[in-house]
Amino acid sequence: MAREGTRFTFDGGAATFWGTALLAGLVTVLTLGICYPFGVVLMQRWQAKHSYIDGRRLVFTGSAWGLFGNWIKWWFFTCITLGIYGYWVIPRLTRWKWEHTEFDPAAEVASYI
Repeated sequence: MAREGTRFTFDGGAATFWGTALLAGLVTVLTLGICYPFGVVLMQRWQAKHSYIDGRRLVFTGSAWGLFGNWIKWWFFTCITLGIYGYWVIPRLTRWKWEHTEFDPAAEVASYI
């Protein structure tokens, strides 16, 4: 069992965060939000890469194309319901992110060598 306070760790830095966030923001803004899934995936990969649970690194396995169809559907329903459907989008997006976050299998193999 891990020591108290070290079960969950994060080693990300400000420089890589801001670089990734800037790129994700530009992709989203320059495409008027249509390519938001690409920004989401960039940020999720960065976050997972720097996150550890019990010393095991996380990895984000989702793809922007895998989210794109849902994103267009969610955007359409939010528009036709004058924003009301947006209340369902955030929990669904959060669920999608967690469904595509796993422990890094490459890190597990390396720990046995």
